[in-house]
Amino acid sequence: MHRAPAFLPLTVDAAARLDAGLLLRQALVTDRAADECWTALLAGCGTAARRGLAPQLRRLSEATSEHVGVRWWFAEGTGHRRRVASAQENLEDAIADGDGQEFALAFVGYDHAMASAVVACPRRTRPSVPGQPGTAAERGSLRRQPRAPQGRRT
Repeated sequence: MHRAPAFLPLTVDAAARLDAGLLLRQALVTDRAADECWTALLAGCGTAARRGLAPQLRRLSEATSEHVGVRWWFAEGTGHRRRVASAQENLEDAIADGDGQEFALAFVGYDHAMASAVVACPRRTRPSVPGQPGTAAERGSLRRQPRAPQGRRT
Protein backbone atom coordinates (compact mmCIF):
# COMPACT_ATOMS: atom_id res chain seq x y z
CA MET A 1 0.00 0.00 0.00
CA HIS A 2 1.30 3.43 -0.97
CA ARG A 3 0.79 6.47 1.16
CA ALA A 4 0.92 10.09 0.15
CA PRO A 5 4.21 11.78 1.02
CA ALA A 6 3.83 13.57 4.34
CA PHE A 7 7.07 15.53 4.46
CA LEU A 8 8.03 16.12 0.81
CA PRO A 9 4.73 16.49 -1.08
CA LEU A 10 5.96 19.37 -3.26
CA THR A 11 9.24 17.68 -4.15
CA VAL A 12 7.57 14.34 -4.90
CA ASP A 13 4.95 16.07 -7.06
CA ALA A 14 7.58 18.07 -8.97
CA ALA A 15 9.71 14.98 -9.61
CA ALA A 16 6.67 12.98 -10.73
CA ARG A 17 5.45 15.71 -13.09
CA LEU A 18 8.93 16.00 -14.63
CA ASP A 19 9.20 12.23 -14.97
CA ALA A 20 12.42 12.30 -12.95
CA GLY A 21 12.48 8.67 -11.84
CA LEU A 22 15.73 8.66 -9.85
CA LEU A 23 14.86 11.91 -8.10
CA LEU A 24 11.33 10.68 -7.37
CA ARG A 25 12.60 7.43 -5.84
CA GLN A 26 15.11 9.32 -3.70
CA ALA A 27 12.43 11.80 -2.57
CA LEU A 28 10.12 8.94 -1.55
CA VAL A 29 12.90 7.19 0.39
CA THR A 30 13.72 10.49 2.11
CA ASP A 31 10.05 11.03 2.94
CA ARG A 32 9.90 7.60 4.61
CA ALA A 33 13.10 8.37 6.55
CA ALA A 34 11.55 11.67 7.66
CA ASP A 35 8.43 9.86 8.83
CA GLU A 36 10.56 7.48 10.91
CA CYS A 37 12.58 10.39 12.32
CA TRP A 38 9.39 12.28 13.19
CA THR A 39 8.06 9.25 15.05
CA ALA A 40 11.34 8.95 16.97
CA LEU A 41 11.25 12.66 17.84
CA LEU A 42 7.68 12.44 19.13
CA ALA A 43 8.55 9.37 21.18
CA GLY A 44 11.65 11.06 22.57
CA CYS A 45 13.88 8.29 21.25
CA GLY A 46 17.45 8.70 20.10
CA THR A 47 17.14 5.93 17.53
CA ALA A 48 18.96 5.29 14.30
CA ALA A 49 15.97 6.88 12.53
CA ARG A 50 17.03 10.25 13.91
CA ARG A 51 20.65 9.74 12.91
CA GLY A 52 19.77 8.32 9.49
CA LEU A 53 17.83 11.26 8.10
CA ALA A 54 20.76 13.68 7.58
CA PRO A 55 22.63 11.34 5.20
CA GLN A 56 19.36 10.71 3.35
CA LEU A 57 18.84 14.46 2.93
CA ARG A 58 22.33 14.69 1.41
CA ARG A 59 21.48 11.86 -1.00
CA LEU A 60 18.35 13.74 -2.08
CA SER A 61 20.42 16.88 -2.67
CA GLU A 62 22.86 14.82 -4.77
CA ALA A 63 19.98 13.37 -6.79
CA THR A 64 18.64 16.88 -7.34
CA SER A 65 22.06 18.07 -8.49
CA GLU A 66 22.23 15.20 -10.97
CA HIS A 67 18.72 15.92 -12.22
CA VAL A 68 19.18 19.63 -12.81
CA GLY A 69 22.79 19.26 -13.93
CA VAL A 70 25.84 20.06 -11.88
CA ARG A 71 26.66 23.05 -14.10
CA TRP A 72 23.25 24.66 -13.46
CA TRP A 73 23.27 23.71 -9.75
CA PHE A 74 26.58 25.53 -9.18
CA ALA A 75 25.95 28.45 -11.58
CA GLU A 76 22.43 29.74 -12.28
CA GLY A 77 20.99 27.52 -9.55
CA THR A 78 23.35 28.69 -6.82
CA GLY A 79 20.59 30.59 -5.01
CA HIS A 80 18.43 27.46 -4.97
CA ARG A 81 21.34 25.30 -3.84
CA ARG A 82 22.01 27.68 -0.95
CA ARG A 83 18.33 27.70 0.08
CA VAL A 84 18.30 23.90 0.10
CA ALA A 85 21.52 23.80 2.14
CA SER A 86 20.17 26.34 4.64
CA ALA A 87 16.88 24.47 4.99
CA GLN A 88 18.79 21.20 5.45
CA GLU A 89 20.89 22.81 8.19
CA ASN A 90 17.70 23.96 9.95
CA LEU A 91 16.38 20.40 9.79
CA GLU A 92 19.57 18.93 11.18
CA ASP A 93 19.47 21.45 14.05
CA ALA A 94 15.86 20.49 14.84
CA ILE A 95 16.81 16.80 14.89
CA ALA A 96 19.78 17.49 17.16
CA ASP A 97 17.55 19.53 19.49
CA GLY A 98 14.90 16.80 19.48
CA ASP A 99 12.28 19.47 18.74
CA GLY A 100 9.30 18.04 16.85
CA GLN A 101 7.68 21.41 16.17
CA GLU A 102 10.91 22.90 14.84
CA PHE A 103 11.39 19.73 12.74
CA ALA A 104 7.94 20.06 11.16
CA LEU A 105 8.44 23.73 10.35
CA ALA A 106 11.94 23.13 9.00
CA PHE A 107 10.67 20.35 6.75
CA VAL A 108 8.10 22.66 5.19
CA GLY A 109 10.94 25.03 4.29
CA TYR A 110 13.13 22.19 3.03
CA ASP A 111 10.37 20.76 0.82
CA HIS A 112 9.64 24.19 -0.65
CA ALA A 113 13.32 24.92 -1.30
CA MET A 114 13.91 21.51 -2.89
CA ALA A 115 10.80 21.59 -5.10
CA SER A 116 11.59 25.16 -6.20
CA ALA A 117 15.07 24.09 -7.25
CA VAL A 118 13.72 21.12 -9.20
CA VAL A 119 11.21 23.18 -11.20
CA ALA A 120 13.40 26.29 -11.61
CA CYS A 121 15.94 24.61 -13.87
CA PRO A 122 15.09 25.31 -17.51
CA ARG A 123 13.99 22.11 -19.23
CA ARG A 124 16.50 22.53 -22.01
CA THR A 125 19.41 22.03 -19.61
CA ARG A 126 18.08 18.88 -17.97
CA PRO A 127 19.58 15.68 -19.28
CA SER A 128 17.02 13.54 -21.04
CA VAL A 129 19.11 10.41 -20.62
CA PRO A 130 21.30 9.82 -17.55
CA GLY A 131 24.90 10.56 -18.40
CA GLN A 132 23.99 12.50 -21.54
CA PRO A 133 24.41 16.27 -21.93
CA GLY A 134 21.11 18.09 -21.67
CA THR A 135 21.07 20.75 -24.38
CA ALA A 136 21.18 20.27 -28.10
CA ALA A 137 24.36 22.35 -28.24
CA GLU A 138 25.99 20.07 -25.68
CA ARG A 139 24.92 17.05 -27.75
CA GLY A 140 26.70 18.62 -30.73
CA SER A 141 23.78 19.39 -33.02
CA LEU A 142 21.20 22.14 -33.18
CA ARG A 143 19.63 20.86 -36.41
CA ARG A 144 16.60 18.67 -36.56
CA GLN A 145 16.81 15.42 -38.43
CA PRO A 146 14.92 15.45 -41.74
CA ARG A 147 11.50 13.89 -41.62
CA ALA A 148 10.26 11.28 -44.02
CA PRO A 149 7.62 12.55 -46.45
CA GLN A 150 4.07 12.01 -45.30
CA GLY A 151 1.44 10.40 -47.51
CA ARG A 152 -1.46 12.46 -48.79
CA ARG A 153 -4.62 12.54 -46.78
CA THR A 154 -7.93 12.62 -48.54
